[in-house]
Amino acid sequence: MEEPDVILIGAGIMSATLGILIKELDPNCKIEIYERMSEAASESSDAWNNAGTGHAAFCELNYTPEKEDGSIDISKALKISEAYEVSRQFWSYLVQKEIIKNPEDFIHSIPHVSFVWGDDNVRFLKKRHEALTEKSLFKRMLFSTDKDLLNNWIPLVVKNRDENIPVAATYMPIGTDVNFGSLTRLLFEYLKNQEGVSLYFQTEVEKLKKQDDGKWKVKVRDLGTKKSRKIKTPFVFIGAGGGSLRLLEKAAIEEGDGFGGFPISGQWLRCMNPDIIKQHNAKVYGKAAVGSPPMSVPHIDTRMIDGKQELLFGPYAGFTTKFLKNGSYMDLLKSIQTDNIVPMLSAGVNNIPLTKYLIEQVMQSQEDRMEALKNYFPNAKAEDWVLETAGKRVQVIKKDKNGKGVLEFGTEVVNDDDGSLAVLLGASPGASTSVSIMIEVISRCFPNKYNSEEWQAKLKEMIPAFGETLNDNDELCIKIRAMTSKTLKLVN
Repeated sequence: MEEPDVILIGAGIMSATLGILIKELDPNCKIEIYERMSEAASESSDAWNNAGTGHAAFCELNYTPEKEDGSIDISKALKISEAYEVSRQFWSYLVQKEIIKNPEDFIHSIPHVSFVWGDDNVRFLKKRHEALTEKSLFKRMLFSTDKDLLNNWIPLVVKNRDENIPVAATYMPIGTDVNFGSLTRLLFEYLKNQEGVSLYFQTEVEKLKKQDDGKWKVKVRDLGTKKSRKIKTPFVFIGAGGGSLRLLEKAAIEEGDGFGGFPISGQWLRCMNPDIIKQHNAKVYGKAAVGSPPMSVPHIDTRMIDGKQELLFGPYAGFTTKFLKNGSYMDLLKSIQTDNIVPMLSAGVNNIPLTKYLIEQVMQSQEDRMEALKNYFPNAKAEDWVLETAGKRVQVIKKDKNGKGVLEFGTEVVNDDDGSLAVLLGASPGASTSVSIMIEVISRCFPNKYNSEEWQAKLKEMIPAFGETLNDNDELCIKIRAMTSKTLKLVN
């Protein structure tokens, strides 16, 4: 039986990031990677399956909720923005080391804009801007209600609007668009050529069981030859997107009890008119409808996909029982276990407005979708847009202190007590904050090595501001951003 040091399940951005981090920290580490599809980044990491926003909380209004007293809670925005800066530093290191040859293969500068209309929303956006710009990471954010200036920023969005309805926008020139599918494939292209690394596509994990010696025995099956084999390893990471929950259940660790999943599907409207596409150069986010999930915050985005500028609007949400785009309609039913049935049922009861919203989204006609688009592009014409299927997202359901279920939006790392298994559940803003999340996995699962002088020094080399925060340090923030902008060929 083969015994690699590390097994990574799923060939998405999370496994790619963890694989590179571990290989840089320990070049002698032997790694095996298993992916059920025929290529890397076929599911959540693919460019057409996620928003591609370098989530830095510049434009996502759901990261800055308004409190009952009228103040703005910016804590989540600060955490996400800080984490995205860590990703930028790590990607810069990869470019400097020529692990990635050309940063323009995966990242581009695209301004991030928040746009609202109506008196209450304008007041909210102004308060949000005032709260955020006190922090180093957001000082360059601009706010305006001037329609001439807004017309320069986002002409498609502001033209032909009702002059009697007030509008406002914030503008962040240093926003980015990231093709996480391209980035993931670049990382695996490097990894598979490293000594001690084996990458297996069309390979499905059938079983994983912890042995008495603390190691994991993993059974995998080649979907082409139908042959199975067994591997033993001291550490398993499951980063299989929507497939992670079922694998966590197969692992049967105590820490995984009570976790469930709520799958949500997505669709985009894709612009097919080159003249329209070239008139828009921004990622413009609005406010989500009441009762809708955070992943359904409407946005009209400039994207760079495979060297071509695209324009997408959405996402339109929908209910699905699949956990993966290439999954089974039985995924949801099969995920229900005796330990999670109560949390899943109670979460369903407590989120009836969300369920109603998703059903309404499924029932939408093309005319309905165009009406939603016209809130952000008043001159939109149906003949310029086609509907594209986006990826699946499985939102986390977990037990609260009373044993009931709570629906979480975001990512969650679950690991067993000895750190021999780690599982990533959840969705946005996962890809953008993947480096911080994977460093957290390393700190939990390899605590002695993580705290060693050697690994701490290497982490500092890969992430120059490692162990420091940029939020309250203008000088450090400016220095780090200048460095990463130069390396990644971005607007500074």
